[in-house]
Amino acid sequence: MIVNYTADGWQIIYQQAHALLAAQLLHQWPAFLPPDRWVGLLAAAAQHDDGQRRWDGRYALTPTGAPANFTMKDFSPEQAREVLREARFQGRWRSLLTSMHLSFLYEELRGQSPATDAFLDELRRCQQRWRRELPVKKDETQQAYALLQWCDRLSLILCRRELPEMERALEISLGPDGRRYDLRQRADETVHVTPWPFAAPEFEVSVEAAVVRQLQFRDDEELSAAIKAAPLQTLRWTLRR
Repeated sequence: MIVNYTADGWQIIYQQAHALLAAQLLHQWPAFLPPDRWVGLLAAAAQHDDGQRRWDGRYALTPTGAPANFTMKDFSPEQAREVLREARFQGRWRSLLTSMHLSFLYEELRGQSPATDAFLDELRRCQQRWRRELPVKKDETQQAYALLQWCDRLSLILCRRELPEMERALEISLGPDGRRYDLRQRADETVHVTPWPFAAPEFEVSVEAAVVRQLQFRDDEELSAAIKAAPLQTLRWTLRR
């Protein structure tokens, strides 16, 4: 989950909700793939954070009992394998994109353990096989995945409240066309992306967040109960050319 500290306590956004926001952003790009693969790319964006581990014990808490942001948690091979397993029910294209995302996230861990290396090697073998079987060229898959990663990054910037103040620019990442994209929040609070990549000149995206006022928790069960009982707020952003 994404955890933001507020004056009232915690603003908590499930990672699956952040993924849905990424899909909203991707939906605004002009399609450059055949319809079936474009929909598969949307599905990969919307579901790339599925398969989360069960909360049992103190998985979702810091050592001091506060809600743990997802960046504070160690790599979970179980969760990564579950994400890939669920993707396979929707076919090889969706599986290919999902496996590329897992490689992007965890390749930097190569060399830390034999089990991690074996998983990363398995991802590479699967990617090669799926590209051959579909068939699809490697540069075409890289272009599609670059858009998924771009939308994932922009969604995280919004969810984690990382928009700079005073209309300063912040790099998102390289897009599927290889160009660098930056964003900034204007004085009227609209968000602008340079260069503008979207089909519409203006649109709105949103995500739901739970407002939790309790600061510390004994265990995951208490935190889960607090999130379920917490009031929800819809965070909205207007993106404008």
